[in-house]
Amino acid sequence: MTNKIILLVEDNPDDEALTLRALTQNKIVNEVVVARDGAEALDYLFATGAYAGRDLTAMPQLILLDLKLPKIDGLEVLQLLRADPRTRLLPVVILTSSREDRDVVESYRHCANSYIRKPVDFAQFIEAVRQLGLYWLVLNEPAPVPRSA
Repeated sequence: MTNKIILLVEDNPDDEALTLRALTQNKIVNEVVVARDGAEALDYLFATGAYAGRDLTAMPQLILLDLKLPKIDGLEVLQLLRADPRTRLLPVVILTSSREDRDVVESYRHCANSYIRKPVDFAQFIEAVRQLGLYWLVLNEPAPVPRSA
């Protein structure tokens, strides 16, 4: 399980720390790459900018994507991922505080795999992360990584 990368796209330092702590408490020892805005997430995924030269065969097993991000918001990141054959099939879980029905609808319209509202209670958040890890990193059979053209 340790070779499966998680890409956490989160701009709030408190939510980032909370998520990393929940992963640790659930003994999810995967490498976690943190992108703090939508542009950084896209740079990581497409090996551009600060991530130029990154091995594109090492794609994340799971993307945890917040919606309210600086530079490029989460919905636009999701649209761009689904538009590219290299990232189209990557599992994307929207992990957000948003309670707006519009965000849920738009996330699924752009082919998010799941939409989870961050629980306010830490114990509930830890349990949500445990279930996410179990399903997406252990039980789920991911699509094969497409070969570069």
